[in-house]
This record gives sequence, structure tokens and C-alpha cells, in this order.
Amino acid sequence: MARKKTKSDRSNSGLARRGREFVPPATISLPAMLVAGSDVPFRETLYRMVFAFSRLVSCREAFGRHLSLTASQFIVLIGTAYRQGDEGVSIRTLADHTQLAATHVTTEVGRLIGKGLLTKSANLRDRRGVLVRLTAKGEAAIREINPLLRRVNDCLFQNISREDFAVVARFLSAFALNTENALAEIRRADRERALRG
Repeated sequence: MARKKTKSDRSNSGLARRGREFVPPATISLPAMLVAGSDVPFRETLYRMVFAFSRLVSCREAFGRHLSLTASQFIVLIGTAYRQGDEGVSIRTLADHTQLAATHVTTEVGRLIGKGLLTKSANLRDRRGVLVRLTAKGEAAIREINPLLRRVNDCLFQNISREDFAVVARFLSAFALNTENALAEIRRADRERALRG
């Protein structure tokens, strides 16, 4: 006859279960991202990236608030300042420069025009498009924000060498392209999950 488990037996069994270490599988298989087979340094770097990028977004939002604008409106405004040249800048060029969707840039340009910060005119080289420029009020806004922008950027990039920044720039160029494939993989997984019901 099997012996009935005592309270002590059940307690010891629980301790044994709790004593087993769970080793989660690696979240990446690329050898360059693993250290002695571990992905812990990789994941910690990702956490720092998200943390740092969230702070960059906070800075962008602060610059916008300083001018009573949203973060996106600020980016479109300052992007125009640096890309308008003598004739103005097209929506497509501005979108490429700021890494915002062209439709989003179009919307924000309209709002900035409404605030008197931008003006637009016909693009003589492309009758279907327009060229965007700062108004005098827009130029004044850029001059107003510049001291704060410079101080914050000086803090952000202190003790980072030109070589360090060049490495980051190359990394971000490649990483931005990789995100397209990553998002496509997520969409594929979502479709498969939906089919499974």
C-alpha cells in the first residue's frame, strides 16, 4: 500500500520545485549578439536603447512645448529651416529628412501654416507638388528655440567623440532598414495568429 504523503513530504516537494532554475531560451540566434551563448548583454543593450530613445522623444516634446507646438510640428518646422534653401522644400524631401510619413508631414505643414509659421507655394518643377518655407514668424521661432536646443544637445552628446557618433550613425542606418523586415515578420505572425482563431 502506498504511503500517504505527509505535510513534510509536500513541503519538501515544493522546495524542490522552487529550487530548479528556469533557463529561458535565447531571444536571438545571431552569434554576434551572443556572449558565451547568452543573450543577457544583448537584451540589456536593448533596454538602454529604448530608455535613451524615450528620453530623446521627451526632449523633442519639450522643444515643441517651448514654441506651443507638438513634437511633430517642431520637427517639421526645424526640418523646413534646414532644407528650404532659396526656393523652399518639397513635402517628400522634408519627409525623407525628418523620417516622418509624407502624409503626416502634409498634415503638420497645414497646421503650421495655420499658425503663421510656414507658407507654401507652387513647385514650378512639379506642378503637382508644393514648396514649403518659413515665414518671418517661423524664422523668429527657430531663433528663439536655438539656445535651448544647443544646450540640450551639448548635454546629450557630451563625451561622445566624432568617431563614436559615426559608428552610431552607421548602426542606425542599418538598424532602420532592419526594422522594416522586423515589422513584416510581426505582421506575418499576426496574420497566422488570426487564422488560428
